[in-house]
Amino acid sequence: MQHAQRASSLVFPHAQPPAAGQLIEVAPGVMWLRLPLPYRLDHVNIYLIQDGDGWATIDTGLGTDECRAAWDVALTGPLAGQKLTRMIVTHFHPDHVGLAGWLAERFGLKLSMPRPEYLYSLALQYAPGDLGADMHRPFYLRHGLPPEITELVLSRGHEYLHRTTGVPTTYHRIQHGDVMRIGARKYNVLTGGGHALEQAMLHQPEERLFFAADQVIARISPNVSVHAMEPDLDALGIYLSSLRMLRETVPADVLVLPGHGLPFYGLHARIDELIEHHGLRCGEIAAACRTRALSVAQVLPFVFQRELDEHQTGFAFGEVLAHVNHMLSRGELVLETDADGTDRYRST
Repeated sequence: MQHAQRASSLVFPHAQPPAAGQLIEVAPGVMWLRLPLPYRLDHVNIYLIQDGDGWATIDTGLGTDECRAAWDVALTGPLAGQKLTRMIVTHFHPDHVGLAGWLAERFGLKLSMPRPEYLYSLALQYAPGDLGADMHRPFYLRHGLPPEITELVLSRGHEYLHRTTGVPTTYHRIQHGDVMRIGARKYNVLTGGGHALEQAMLHQPEERLFFAADQVIARISPNVSVHAMEPDLDALGIYLSSLRMLRETVPADVLVLPGHGLPFYGLHARIDELIEHHGLRCGEIAAACRTRALSVAQVLPFVFQRELDEHQTGFAFGEVLAHVNHMLSRGELVLETDADGTDRYRST
């Protein structure tokens, strides 16, 4: 995820997030819980919606002892004597689905989730080896990542993906256009790709609430990546189309409740900023590839000036390839493959 913000365009009603295990009421019957992550992005937001005599949770947190402990603090403190009723998971990323198995087993919670997100969670749970180094090594090498850096990136294995507790063997499918009843409210389900496969978002029109998951975040741009399974995917094009759909569908005056960062007002302004941000990224890549054809690995330092560790390199690589694939689809780059099989790109 990258910084992409003009701070003056957004309004933040809460200057500070809740402390670990504590809750902030962001709207009547809607509570905000924050759980810790062991990454540069060091938290994930969980939202609890009043659901009859208990609370439905939007997302679950990462499958770590720290996230379990924060849940325990909330459940024995602010939520003491109350219960969780169900869980709605927006997408398959471990910081959002990671404790789904644990919550299902501990509290008997049923899971609602978009089908592609659920099935990919199952794939990662039951066949992680099929999505591992043997798939990714030729993918990285083809795009010019040096062998020693490729091995560093691959050395992380499934550490990130293994920080989950699985998902229940049955679930309830949610999809774009559904109307979900949670307690006394009805929520319109929207889905969008690019960051994930078919990430779920919830819009409550009467109270002007928009649970944006990771699709629209205030201070950073959600990671939009291309992966080895779909190496030619125009993930950025999918993401930009989703942003335009949200701009047309969700009013500008909603309170945006994102998966990371602070809740904010200014949805349309933020969408415009994100679209502009990715346009500038494409411009940087076009300029870099104007005098000679470059591989994705060679483009990386033009887009990310800071030093990247192996974890960040994997994300940055996927992000640059997403922009390259989008520019290919628009005719702004052409592909040239070397005799050694390395793909390089030249501006048109």
